[in-house]
Amino acid sequence: MNILAVESSCDETAVAIVRDGREVLTDCIASQVDLHRIYGGVVPEIASRKHIEAIYGLADQALAQTGLTRADLDAVAVTYAPGLIGAVLVGVNFAKAAALAMNKPLIPVHHIRGHIAANYLAYPDLEPPFLCLVVSGGHTMIVEVEDYTKMEILGTTLDDAAGECFDKVGRVLGMPYPGGAALDRAAQQGDETKYTLPRSKPGENPYNMSFSGLKTAALNLIHHAEQVGEELDIPSLCAAFTAAVSDTLVPRVVMALEQTGHKKIAVAGGVAANSRIRADILAAAQKLGAQVYMPPLSLCGDNGAMIGAQAYYEYLAGNLADMSLNAYATKSILGETL
Repeated sequence: MNILAVESSCDETAVAIVRDGREVLTDCIASQVDLHRIYGGVVPEIASRKHIEAIYGLADQALAQTGLTRADLDAVAVTYAPGLIGAVLVGVNFAKAAALAMNKPLIPVHHIRGHIAANYLAYPDLEPPFLCLVVSGGHTMIVEVEDYTKMEILGTTLDDAAGECFDKVGRVLGMPYPGGAALDRAAQQGDETKYTLPRSKPGENPYNMSFSGLKTAALNLIHHAEQVGEELDIPSLCAAFTAAVSDTLVPRVVMALEQTGHKKIAVAGGVAANSRIRADILAAAQKLGAQVYMPPLSLCGDNGAMIGAQAYYEYLAGNLADMSLNAYATKSILGETL
C-alpha cells in the first residue's frame, strides 16, 4: 500500500511516500530554518505562507523521485493535529484536495503518533506493546503503546516541554535557532557539575514532569551574570542544563519500565536527537535488560515519512476522514480535543 503523506505542523514542509507503513520510498522536506533563524524562532504567519509555496512542488517531486504515478497511490495521509493552526491547515487542505481529486482514502494522523511511528521505519522488527518517551519542542510524555492505534499516557509535562526549554535557553545564550541543537553541541565540551540547577519533584502522578522551574533558574542565572558582569562558562552551563533535563526524564522512564514490566523502550521527537539523553536512556535501559529503539537523527525531527508510517496502521484500524476533516492546534494523542 503506497501512502502519500503530508506534514506541515510547524516549520518543515514534508511530503513522503511510504509503503506498508515500514518502507520509505521518498521523503521530501523543505526546511524553513534559515528563514526563521533571523527571528530567533518560528513566525507562524511566515511558516504558513511558505508551506503554501512549497507543498505542491514537493508532492510532484515525491512522485518524480519514485517513478510512481497518481494511479499508483492508494491513500493520502496528513497531520491534522497538533501544531501551528495556520500551518496545519495548509497540509490538511492540500491533502483533502489531493484525496478528492484522485478519489483516494484520506487518513488523518496525530503528529505525536507520527513521531512514535518513526521507530517502525528504523526498526522493522518493532511491534507493540512498548513504552515510548516522546520529547519534542511542544510535547514531553511517557506513552504506553498498547497497539499501533491504542495508547495510554502514563505521564506528561505539567508546563513547558523539554524541547521548548532547550530552545529558549539556547536563544538567550545567543545561540542560533534551533537553540536545542546548538546547546547540545556546546554541552559536550562543558563540566555539568559547575552549575547547580533544580530537578522537578514527583507530584500526585510520579510519571509527570515539570520544566518551567528549571528553565526559569537557568534564565535567572544567565541574566544575573549579565547584570553583575560575570563571565559565564557557557559549555558548562549547557552541560548542567542538559543533565538536569535528562535527570528529569530518565528516572521516570526507568520507573515506567519497572512498574509496567515492559522490556522495550522507544524514544521519539526532536529532542530524541540530544546526545546526552540518548546515552542516558541507553545506559539505564541496558541495566534493566530492556531493548532500546531510537530513530536516526533524520527521523527525529518533523518529516513526512513518520506520518506515512502511522497512517498505514490508522488505515488498517478504519480511522479514515472525509472532506469535513479540520485542523486542530491542540489535541490529545488519545483523540480528545484539549
